[in-house]
Parts: sequence; structure tokens; C-alpha cells
Amino acid sequence: MPHWTAMETVVNPVLAPGVPAAAIVDLRAIEANVRVLREHAGDAAVLAVVKADAYGHGLIPVARAARRGGATWVGTAQLDEAIALRDDGIDGRVFTWLQVPGADFAAALRRDIDLSAAAPWALTEIAVAARSIGVPARVHLKIDTGLGRNGAYGAGIEELITEARRHESEGSVQVVGIWSHFAYADDPDHPTVRHQQEVFEDAVRLAEAAGCELEVRHLANSAATLTNPSAQYDLVRPGLAVYGLSPVPQLGDPAAYGLTPAMTLVARLALVKDVPAGQGLSYAHRYVTSADTKVGLVPMGYADGLPRSASDAGPMVIGGRRYAVAGRVCMDQVVVDLGSDSMAQAGDLAVLFGPDSSSEPSAQDWAIASGTISYEIVTRLGPRVQRVYVGAQEDSS
Repeated sequence: MPHWTAMETVVNPVLAPGVPAAAIVDLRAIEANVRVLREHAGDAAVLAVVKADAYGHGLIPVARAARRGGATWVGTAQLDEAIALRDDGIDGRVFTWLQVPGADFAAALRRDIDLSAAAPWALTEIAVAARSIGVPARVHLKIDTGLGRNGAYGAGIEELITEARRHESEGSVQVVGIWSHFAYADDPDHPTVRHQQEVFEDAVRLAEAAGCELEVRHLANSAATLTNPSAQYDLVRPGLAVYGLSPVPQLGDPAAYGLTPAMTLVARLALVKDVPAGQGLSYAHRYVTSADTKVGLVPMGYADGLPRSASDAGPMVIGGRRYAVAGRVCMDQVVVDLGSDSMAQAGDLAVLFGPDSSSEPSAQDWAIASGTISYEIVTRLGPRVQRVYVGAQEDSS
């Protein structure tokens, strides 16, 4: 029989037999994190960003949990996910912002979805869609205040506002918002932060002077929501913090902001075996055993989202002891040097990361081990990693 740990007594009731790896998502943590973010947001409303399958946590269950936690808006980058939210019964305001020419804007308008426009072409296509179904489109004008990414920039800001007002006068568009995104929100004292706010406020004044009756001005992401009250305006758009991860790990861990990580990533050992000293492990034998030992095989690899750059470094806990990946991360599996005294057996649980930083690695630990950010660690998990939901009425796997 497998050697069960304390963590397994929690995981086993929700993890079906034979499942190699799973991301267990605590929807109560999502709700609680949104409540915390509402407190940080002051008088501003909260838009929970659920793009990219809710940062790998699961689009629909997370959106429902965020709404229960008090988010009055949810948002996705791509249109298909916004449509999926509506088609699955998610109420409240839904906002989507990253489309290319030819997008099915009419489908969004039929579902009462707010749209973003960063260029005149988008306004034109949105207006055409609105006229085709006889419903004015709610549009948020995207301003590039200095990130150098999406949005109208420089003289293009006035052009975008002028074009928006033209469509408003025709009745096909209603400009309800102005929005932008910080470049250095995770560094609150960086000089660009205040500069971007000034550019943003200038754009708001320009829009209002042109006759736009704005409902919401929004600029703050997770980092700004937690560290910059002056950037809250009417609406904040936290993403990472909804999932209980710190967007400013150099300033504080999740607990410092009252957040609880929602995801625990686990896998079952597929094999435990004895190997002698001097045996290379995994491709290219970059890890060689220094003594007779036992090794465990964890059935997760880069096809499942483990960064290959975490070779020889990715942390995990097995049987209450902390280990690191031994050798290269492979497509489907990694190897762990368990030591000669290990009692581990096939079927035992490996906890790759979880919410208890005192006993488990965190997503941030994996980010450090692989030279990336915690956003990428959770978002890149592949479809072979089963999502298991706990903490709400719709608990299911």
C-alpha cells in the first residue's frame, strides 16, 4: 500500500484513483481573495480578470467564485472566453479587450459584453456590428500611457476619441470607459507610475471635454490595487491576486496582503526504485547520484507545464520531506533523488506547490527556480493536469 502523508488525507477524498496529476483549486480562497481586494479597492468596483482559463485555474468555476466574492465585473483578453462566460450563465458586467479585425463583435453585443477599442478600425467594426443588431455597443477606449503595448498613443489618443464621438453621435457606440495599463506597477516608486497616471488623467479630461460621459476609468492591476490607492479611480482589474499570489513578491508574500493561494499542484509517484551510486538520471545525465539511493518518478513534465528551465531545481515535497527535480525536466516526467532511507512508494503524493508556505513550495518558489514569474507557473499548466474544485456547491473534478 502507498505511504500516506498528512497532505494525502486532505487530497485523497477529492483526487480520483489513477489520476497522475491534478491542480486542486479552492474556490473558497478565490472568494476570500476577492473580498480582500474589495477592501483594498476602497470605493472602486472590482473587475476579476479571468483570462487564459482564469490563469490556469478554470474559467467558469473561478468566475462564479469571484462573483460570489463581490466582483461586479469579470474580464477576459479574448472574445471567445467572454462569450463562454455568458453562455455558461455568468452575470454582472463582462469586459473583453484583445481582438483582431474580423472578430465577431455582434456575438459579443448579443450577450451584453463590454468591448475595448484601441484603434479606429475597432470602433468601425464594432459600430457596424451594433447597427446590424440594433443595439449600441458599450466601449472602453484603450490608451497607451507609456507601456508601449496595446492602446492609442500620442496623437492617436485624440484621433481615437474623435472617432468614438462620431460613432456615438450616430447611436452605434456608447463610450463608457477609458482605460490603460501600467508598465511598472510592481515597482510602486518607479517614476513611470506617476507619469502614466498623468497621461491617463489627461486622456480622461480630453474625452470628457469631447463629450464622453464616462462610467468607469480604470488603470490598476493587482499590483496597483494593493500598493497604489491613487490609481484606483472607478474600477480596479486584479488578476494574479484573485488567485492568491503576490504580484509584488519583493515587497510581500501573499499573506502580507491577506491573500490565500488557491491552487495546490500534486502528482502521484509512478515508480520508486533503487539505483547505485554514479548513476545518471534523466536525459544527458546532468544529475549523477552520489551514493546508493532510491529515485521516484513523478508523471509530470514540460508538456504539462513544468518549465524545462526548472531542471535540477524545481521543488516539491514527498512524505513530508523537501526535494528538487534531479536532472532534466522531460516531456512527461521528472525524476527525484529520494535518498536511501526514503519510505516512499508508488502512489505516494508529490506536492509541487500549495498554499502552506511553511511546509510546501509555492508557485513563487517554482518561478524562482525556473527564472520566471508566478503568473507563468500557474497559467502554463496543460490540459493533462486535471482540475479538481473544492470549496463551493459546484465541487467537481
